[in-house]
Amino acid sequence: MHDTLPPRWLDDKKILESLFCEDFLTAYPMIAINGTLFTVEGRVSDEMWVRREIYRWLRPVMPSGLAKRSQTLLDAIRLDCYQPNLPLQRDRIHVANGTLFLDGTFAETKEFCRNRLPVGYNREAPNPERWLLFLAELLHPEDIPTLQEFMGYCLIPSTKGQKMLLITGKGGEGKSRIGLVLRSLLGDNMNTGSLSKVETSPFARADLEHQLLMVDDDMKLEALPQTHYLKSIITAELPMDLERKGKQSYQGQLYVRFLGLGNGNLQSLYDRSVGFFRRQILLTTKDRDPERKDDPYLGEKLQSEVEGILLWCLTGLHRLIAQNYQFTISQRAQENLEVSMADGCNVADFMTSEGYIKLDWTGEASSRDLYRAYTNWCEDNAMKPLSQRSFSNHLNENTAKYGLDYNNNIYIGGKRRVRGYHGVQIIDEFL
Repeated sequence: MHDTLPPRWLDDKKILESLFCEDFLTAYPMIAINGTLFTVEGRVSDEMWVRREIYRWLRPVMPSGLAKRSQTLLDAIRLDCYQPNLPLQRDRIHVANGTLFLDGTFAETKEFCRNRLPVGYNREAPNPERWLLFLAELLHPEDIPTLQEFMGYCLIPSTKGQKMLLITGKGGEGKSRIGLVLRSLLGDNMNTGSLSKVETSPFARADLEHQLLMVDDDMKLEALPQTHYLKSIITAELPMDLERKGKQSYQGQLYVRFLGLGNGNLQSLYDRSVGFFRRQILLTTKDRDPERKDDPYLGEKLQSEVEGILLWCLTGLHRLIAQNYQFTISQRAQENLEVSMADGCNVADFMTSEGYIKLDWTGEASSRDLYRAYTNWCEDNAMKPLSQRSFSNHLNENTAKYGLDYNNNIYIGGKRRVRGYHGVQIIDEFL
């Protein structure tokens, strides 16, 4: 670039785009997938440096129009290095100093990849004592392996675990420090955002493409208006439709995981299905020690142990894979989820109540009469009833649990038969 002779891609002040792209990609090897640039360091999260470098190449030979021309050449570079896909590699982790294979081997060589972590692999890294102390103060001991497995799970581009992790507390326990540590581990491969926005914004899903993790460190207490996209992404195995503002939608592969931190459980306005809750792991923090003195430098101290924390996460990942991607779930975490389901769906409490219905295999009730008894129970208990559709969906998903048989042969008199349930009897006064 500093020779007195003009570059070969310049012909009488005319830029030969194909030669420019060839020289630029020789100096800066890249590939482009769906318009996104990748190097051996992973996804190019900030394309401004590419434009800036193009600008630097042009400045000695072009007197004006550099900004517009640099954008045009960037578009040409995308076309020149286009590839239809970059395979997901679940057998290795691309770290700052090379490639770590899950069989334990390590190579200092680098290859094009979707995600490269900013932390280096150091098998001799010291044990992260401050991190382990922090977790011992934050979580119940039986729940720490779950977090370890989930953080390890976030190191590879996979959705085989089919879970999101939620950690809730009363506030002030230090949950947000987990997000800081994950940022040190994942760098630009982690996004921060809102779980609610994933459902409501048409462009939010595209922002999660090529991301390993999205952290919502302040989960809203308001119920989600819908849960379709969250459920689809958590268990995604096929490409899905993604849309960026002002651009044609396209099919993209998402493998992002979700971590939610907040002071309340995740709820939905309308979805009380088992499918919504079975995708959640719900951990609760210990109560904050009133005698604890907060350390304003705790985040920095934890981040300084990132190489050791990486090894700790790898232990969790290997355990998760050995368990066929089944997370370690403590009895406490299971009960947390059951409580959350009950909070979001009071039908379960109604079905075990007394004085309104009786579970009896000889009994039967129409859907209408059963819902009427349920609304009476809600009114007596100062609760808001679910819609009839949500009520019926819950019963249909739990017929085995309640010993019910759903059919359309419930007799209501006058030769009329309607939809309803065998196995339940309504107390006469609520008919």
